[in-house]
Amino acid sequence: MTFSSIPFLFYFLPIFLVLYAVSPGKNIALLCASLVFYAWGEPAHILFLLLSLVVNHILARAIARKKDNRLLFLGISLNLAGLGWFKYAGLIAETAEGFFGGADLFAQPHLPLGISFYTFQAISLLIDVRRKDAEAPENFIETALYISMFPQLIAGPIVRYKEIEEQLRGRTHSADKFASGARLFILGLAQKTLLANNVAGIADAAFDAPAEAALTIGAAWVGLAAYSFQIFFDFAGYSNMAVGMGRMFGFELPRNFNFPYVAQSVTEFWRRWHMTLSRWFRDYLYIPLGGNRDGAAKTYRNLWIVFLLCGLWHGAAWTFVFWGAWHGAFLVMERAFLGRWLTAAPRILRHLYLPLVVALGWVPFRAESFAGAGAYYAALFGKDAGEYPTALADIAPEGFGYIFALCAVTAFWPLIREALTALPKPTLPARVVSGRSAFLLSQAQLVILFVLCAAMLAGGAYNPFIYFRF
Repeated sequence: MTFSSIPFLFYFLPIFLVLYAVSPGKNIALLCASLVFYAWGEPAHILFLLLSLVVNHILARAIARKKDNRLLFLGISLNLAGLGWFKYAGLIAETAEGFFGGADLFAQPHLPLGISFYTFQAISLLIDVRRKDAEAPENFIETALYISMFPQLIAGPIVRYKEIEEQLRGRTHSADKFASGARLFILGLAQKTLLANNVAGIADAAFDAPAEAALTIGAAWVGLAAYSFQIFFDFAGYSNMAVGMGRMFGFELPRNFNFPYVAQSVTEFWRRWHMTLSRWFRDYLYIPLGGNRDGAAKTYRNLWIVFLLCGLWHGAAWTFVFWGAWHGAFLVMERAFLGRWLTAAPRILRHLYLPLVVALGWVPFRAESFAGAGAYYAALFGKDAGEYPTALADIAPEGFGYIFALCAVTAFWPLIREALTALPKPTLPARVVSGRSAFLLSQAQLVILFVLCAAMLAGGAYNPFIYFRF
């Protein structure tokens, strides 16, 4: 069950909102709903999630009492062991087979939904308690709700315990906060359903094209643009829905995206893309490794370590590690020399540089193998399409330019707004619009967006969530 599904939108969420409103124990109600939500989509691993909640609560309390780094090491090790087994056992076996030959050592276990996200949250809890950045949870309900709250359980944002510590113990519910949350939820739903889903088919057709029907250069670039839009609106839409629902329940969860494609460098991109993951790696890995305190060489080393692991966190395949290395390489180059060149370059070139670098990095991220990524790069740069070329008309429906234009306007809105602000203002007849009229207009727009999303979902529109497999 995903947020952008008919069962969630018209059954689970409305029923739970009513129960939550009348429940005297709101944390207990939200925890029960979170466990039901998880069990609905992942019944085979609900016991593993419950075990994680119990173990991390016991360890957090013990760390607070004894202030023993050995307990912290034990907690981090246990969390990473669970993540490592479920997510990387198959990769380890496959790599060992490639080096030493022979049959597979063991099959890849089924990956529990959300394990990459809730494992990092659990580790955050233990470290923050040991650093005395946060107090240990007073009871098991607080620990369990922090780790498993359903708005951000499956795909983030990755919340630091100290960010919502006080909210777990007491938070404000109001009609204004609920309305603000509902608005953000609908906007996120529209990003996911109306934008990401509509370009997903083009991206899939391009990246999944058979080798004997290689892409033409135009089809390859359109397919890459489609995937760049898809992954942004898919993940940003989910994050906005999560933050919006959290606000409906009284929580202020951290923002996860801030128009990343308008960045002017890869360094800035990572301050805008998946911001909670970037902060997690910064605070729990990059800074403990030394950050940028010990000279350029160690700074570059630390950046490489962080982004190689960031790539591995995203997926159990060497293509993801390459994607992390790609971003790490540009971050190092920007610190070493490229940043100075970018600063001196015209702004338009910086705005062209960033989307191009990021888009080219999405190729191994989306491709199923290095061979597939290599073939796609070849198509992008004009390799002969062969006897049966796959042209743009073969992967994109008629009129796809309209949805691309809408995606571009939304993704690059701060730049477009800036350009519009600089234009001379036309002289218009004076007209007074009351605050009530503006409010009703904005609410009508939200209703229309929700109806359009529901209609697409009811029609069986393609509706994956990219980050669910990470």
